[in-house]
Amino acid sequence: MKTVLSGIQPSGKLHFGNYFGAIRQHIELQESSDAFYFIANYHSLTSLSNGEELRQNTLDVALDYLALGLNPEKATFFAQSDVPQVTELAWILGTLTPVSLMEKGVSYKDKVANGLAPNIGLFTYPILQAADILIYGSDLVPVGADQKQNVEICRDLAGKFNHTFNGDFLNLPDPHILKEVAIVPGVDGRKMSKSYGNTISIFDEGKKLKKKVMSIKTDTTALEDPKDPENCNVFALIKLFGTNDQQQDIAEKYKAGGYGYGHAKKELLGMINEKFGEAREKRKELEKDLDYVHDVLAEGGKKARERAEKIMEPIREVTGIVRHFKQI
Repeated sequence: MKTVLSGIQPSGKLHFGNYFGAIRQHIELQESSDAFYFIANYHSLTSLSNGEELRQNTLDVALDYLALGLNPEKATFFAQSDVPQVTELAWILGTLTPVSLMEKGVSYKDKVANGLAPNIGLFTYPILQAADILIYGSDLVPVGADQKQNVEICRDLAGKFNHTFNGDFLNLPDPHILKEVAIVPGVDGRKMSKSYGNTISIFDEGKKLKKKVMSIKTDTTALEDPKDPENCNVFALIKLFGTNDQQQDIAEKYKAGGYGYGHAKKELLGMINEKFGEAREKRKELEKDLDYVHDVLAEGGKKARERAEKIMEPIREVTGIVRHFKQI
């Protein structure tokens, strides 16, 4: 069974883009792989400087994943910071990383262009990400096409380490490109993103959810006129939530005229409630038993550390790093 590794940043409320872009596939992959999923709280420090907010976000991500179907009996689920071997390996890899390799990072340039401060953590982000991947002997890394470069950097660093120290110490993982989905539009029509402030959170409900759905940007085509479903932000979301029959029926209503965007938004609202209704109730139950949630993360961290230590022992030996204490 192949080892699959992926992480998600606790930098804010998880939204539809997170779900359709990653979470849905993570839940599916736990059935057929040795899955390791971590909450990337160290990575979040590159853009978040509020300790209380990060602690709460980390707990929220754990609640969200468990409510959406992550099974801790099938997947190892943990917080990145509970595995100190990750930062240990990241430093060692950093000593072998050419600055020029980091300067080629497309993700770094994109994030700075979108307003994030160009700090060293953001610049060396791919090195820590490589350590996240390599420390568990990962075979497959589920990523979107835009993250493929970071997996290639990871492979480069693993290969350089193995060549430098003349051995097969680190497994070279392959990217597992996630199923292609349409870009999930935010309420303003741009790609749904926390940085744009245009998201609809997975666990929004009631008046809050309705307000966001009804605010989705549309054109000014009159109610009685035909409309193009393929050029509509509301219909783009309907295609993600609706069945094939529902999509076809609503598309025909668009083209026939006499069907307004308000009607479409109400149908979308019903689909969202149906899709996430059960998960919402499960999350509310989990919120009443936070000790269970913390136990899940603690047990996942223990399993992750045990796997990571097996990778680090020969690396310390070959690099000459001596530890003058025993692991507790």
